[in-house]
Amino acid sequence: MPAPTAADRSPADVRPDDAQPSGAAADVLVIRDLSKTYASGFKALESVDLTIRRGEIFALLGPNGAGKTTLISIVCGIVNASGGTVEVDGHDIVRDYRAARATVGLVPQELSTDAFETVWATVRFSRGLFGKAPDDAHLERVLRELSLWDKRDSKIMTLSGGMKRRVLIAKALSHEPSVLFLDEPTAGVDVELRHDMWQMVRRLREAGTTVILTTHYIEEAEEMADRIGVINRGRLVVVEDTRTLMRKLGKKQLTLTLQAPLQAIPEGLAGQPLELSDDGASLVYTFDTQHERTGIASLLRQLADHGIDFRDLHSSESSLEEIFVSLVRDGAPVASSVESTEARA
Repeated sequence: MPAPTAADRSPADVRPDDAQPSGAAADVLVIRDLSKTYASGFKALESVDLTIRRGEIFALLGPNGAGKTTLISIVCGIVNASGGTVEVDGHDIVRDYRAARATVGLVPQELSTDAFETVWATVRFSRGLFGKAPDDAHLERVLRELSLWDKRDSKIMTLSGGMKRRVLIAKALSHEPSVLFLDEPTAGVDVELRHDMWQMVRRLREAGTTVILTTHYIEEAEEMADRIGVINRGRLVVVEDTRTLMRKLGKKQLTLTLQAPLQAIPEGLAGQPLELSDDGASLVYTFDTQHERTGIASLLRQLADHGIDFRDLHSSESSLEEIFVSLVRDGAPVASSVESTEARA
């Protein structure tokens, strides 16, 4: 059976033409001691070390001004670093900048397109900028996947904001990059495009493309990312597998709805990590999921000894958003109820 051509494959299945460097089998992006200080003296990045695995979805989270866009811009060759090294797919971004940039696709945060060009013309032009031979079959598949095929002859100035965002994604995929940066890709887009985009991201990952995204929709990062990095004030606070991060830094809470309100927590329970609600109608017990014993059985016995009855209880655990806020604020984990499962006592 003959090998499939580009016309037979989806954009997610088409791989870069260049042979992969032999030493880049596991890591596609290696950042070492990266720093950036602007002329004003502002330190946007400080001693950043980060390794991205080939074929993973990596979410970079951080507040506004944390350094996310600066980091991406340095890797993509838009901003010059003040110090450190960056290798993309085995290519140093300074010594071998052409090869490095050819392996990277970028969907920028700001909408900036050639307003008077047609969709088809600007996507073909983007592919040519990277020295790629014309491949209309590949571009057609990209546009169809992004629901842009019917708009291929439309001038970009006539498109809606969401459609312009799709054009930026199509341009980034036009030269078949092995690393795709999505800088706030779902900002200002409709729900339908958001779902279509994440489906495409999953297909790209399955084909071996590495996807690095920044987003303010933290629930998306929690659902989509294999690993998560949190950056704040130019420094990486944590880099961890998503599930491991949730397990390590997440706290669980047990909320007990009382039969009768309490005025205060009894002195005999003062050593327990308990909080009484403002109306005295419920007790909240916080425990660490990593500890072998939660202490719940002991707590229930002590409540019975003090004649405190409850009519309902439910457990909950920290969301990624709460962990993120805690890391950014003070570097400490947080426990709060977001998603709960209820049980009758």
